[in-house]
Amino acid sequence: MSSKDTSKYSVPGLERGLRILTEFTRRTPTLTAPELARRLDVPRTTVFRLLVTLESLGFVEKANNGREYQLGTAVLKLGFEYLASQTLTELGRPILERLRDELNYSANLVIRDVRDVVYVQKAAAGSIFTSSVHIGTRLPAHATVLGRVLLSHHSLHALRALYPEEQLQPYGRHTPPTVEALYQLLKADRERGYVIAEGFFESNISTVAAPVFNQEGLVAAALSITVPDARIPEPQRQALIDSVVAAAAQLSECLDYRAPASTARHAG
Repeated sequence: MSSKDTSKYSVPGLERGLRILTEFTRRTPTLTAPELARRLDVPRTTVFRLLVTLESLGFVEKANNGREYQLGTAVLKLGFEYLASQTLTELGRPILERLRDELNYSANLVIRDVRDVVYVQKAAAGSIFTSSVHIGTRLPAHATVLGRVLLSHHSLHALRALYPEEQLQPYGRHTPPTVEALYQLLKADRERGYVIAEGFFESNISTVAAPVFNQEGLVAAALSITVPDARIPEPQRQALIDSVVAAAAQLSECLDYRAPASTARHAG
């Protein structure tokens, strides 16, 4: 459908209502009606009517002070229904649980949403370590191990389109400063077939991750384990890598991915 046709059949009120929901973020969890009116450049009366409608449906609710709004539980329900409808998360759950039981480390599955990684499935290990990461958590792709996995097959041209800025936002001493530096990391990650990093995003956490491919041979997700230590014990290192790579390959097969013969021979 052309942009002209899309404009013809679009519903402005619905569009504005959805745009209101997208204005609420981790950095701005609450907003007033006047703030939303300024952000969307629409009359306050229009925003007020939209907020009343969204509140009646449970998509927004009044904050404790009574003046600000925040996302309601209907958004959470919608998010969980989305995750439940995805083949990737359903197929990934038993694989993550087996990996967790085998290694006694939390296992995670993430996808990419533009410049963020989003946790869509998790099998938590029963340990005293408590992770702040949960389903729905977003982290910057360029500054995380899982993001590197998801971006590992991007060309330099595609990366520059995704990150047009000269300097990438730093999240620690390991964050690559530029797109070119990120690309050099990604090339090595792609050739290796997995990523292992100690203290890359958080100093007291190590991660082993591998790509999950879909039927078209594209990176659909990243599968990982979280080791609650700044260093991975050397005797465990190769065994952890092998287990994560095998789990990612199993999930890829569930998505009807068939590795090229040369890749399969190399893995074998």
